[in-house]
Amino acid sequence: MSPIAKTTSTDAGQKESAGYRRAEALADRIEEGAALLAAFAEQLSDEEWTRPVSATDRRPVGVIVNHVASVYPVEIEVARAVAGGNAVTEVTWEAIADMNAKHASEQSGTNKADTLELLRRNSREAAAAVRTFTDAELDQAAPFSLSFGAPVTAQFVIEDHALRHSWHHLARIRKAVGR
Repeated sequence: MSPIAKTTSTDAGQKESAGYRRAEALADRIEEGAALLAAFAEQLSDEEWTRPVSATDRRPVGVIVNHVASVYPVEIEVARAVAGGNAVTEVTWEAIADMNAKHASEQSGTNKADTLELLRRNSREAAAAVRTFTDAELDQAAPFSLSFGAPVTAQFVIEDHALRHSWHHLARIRKAVGR
């Protein structure tokens, strides 16, 4: 291979990998939040695992951890839709409330080991999916019903949902168990 061809190939590889740097950082933060949630949840007593998360959200802590684990695929699907320039109109706060209520009913007896395995697996898969987003896809905006139809970027959807979700619920769980 000529030095010119080698340089061109290297430059193309650098440009390509640079296009995924933001996605890599987002994926790393998804994994970090999930790992923090899993580590904290592992140390919960049986009583804490079944304690309601708050006076207004009566779902047990364990159901909340399972909830975070269970919705990663949905959160990534929504981000992919926005990255493709597609409006997301069917994801409403009412639909989320219905989904959460159904999930809580179905998972009322969720056990810790299975839930933590689901959290680890789904967060890894979500992070792997996010790593495939290009900068152009992260920058793509489309109307999003949870943001009142505002055209938000795929990166915003990832940050506000798949990334933030574990951190948000970890803070609520810490408050519920007093540590």
